[in-house]
Amino acid sequence: MNDVIREIKYIWSYFDIQFRQVFLYWVIGIIVGSLISVFAKGRIHDSFEKLGKNKHGVLALIPAALLGIASPLCLYGTVPLAYSFSKQGVKDDILAAFMMCSILLNPQLIAYSAALGIKALAVRIISAFICGITAGLLVRFFFRKKSFFNFSSFEELKNKDVDPNILKRFLKNVLRNIKATGPMFFIGILLSAIFQRYVPGDSFASLFGKDGHFGVFMAATIGVPLYACGGGTIPLLKSWLSEGMSLGSAAAFMITGPSTKITNLGALKTALGLKNFALYLSFVLLFSFLTGIIINTFI
Repeated sequence: MNDVIREIKYIWSYFDIQFRQVFLYWVIGIIVGSLISVFAKGRIHDSFEKLGKNKHGVLALIPAALLGIASPLCLYGTVPLAYSFSKQGVKDDILAAFMMCSILLNPQLIAYSAALGIKALAVRIISAFICGITAGLLVRFFFRKKSFFNFSSFEELKNKDVDPNILKRFLKNVLRNIKATGPMFFIGILLSAIFQRYVPGDSFASLFGKDGHFGVFMAATIGVPLYACGGGTIPLLKSWLSEGMSLGSAAAFMITGPSTKITNLGALKTALGLKNFALYLSFVLLFSFLTGIIINTFI
């Protein structure tokens, strides 16, 4: 019994340290995400709609990717929104860049990821942007004469931020964000505390360190089943990086994780169809692996 109590105390001490380090970033992320969702989401999506209708050629992929990063919607909000854009004539390559970046990153997750340090944050933002541009280019050149998306089973996105009182609208959005991210955030802190207590740092560094490509491959692979919520993985990543995980391995995890989040795969498969869904998964895994290798080589 004394041993159990002692272990609980150890885990609690790790939990407390992690909580103090990342809690402020979680709060900032929720506030930023809600502010953008309530006051700027409409402008972001209107800008994207206008962009998709103009004939800017391949250069339009750049603002499309940036608008995807700026959009506060999760995948289940992004897919119906993309459907409405598609009906209005936005081309598939523009949609691909927007959706890929929107899946990988949003303002709330940027605020969360600041807890990982400036270098990791920069890697996350830049890699998400390049991934979106690359996805748009591939769709542009290989699906020029045929459709890449199939939105036939989706409905128009319903806006939940409709309360006429601005303060109430903002507070309701904050509460929705807390409900959506809070449980996984605290589970992530608990898992990182358990990890720090029972996983030797040397063995972890040898597996996911900078030497060799196997660690990048493993990080990309575990991102598929392990990633559940952006906020929930920040404590884990922070712990892993402190234990010796290379920046390249972390980047691979940050790409495959949100791209293949289990709760998102059903919507993606429906929007893409089986063949294109397989192409999407192959692209994500290959891009994450190459990104990790490049970062470990040059950074």
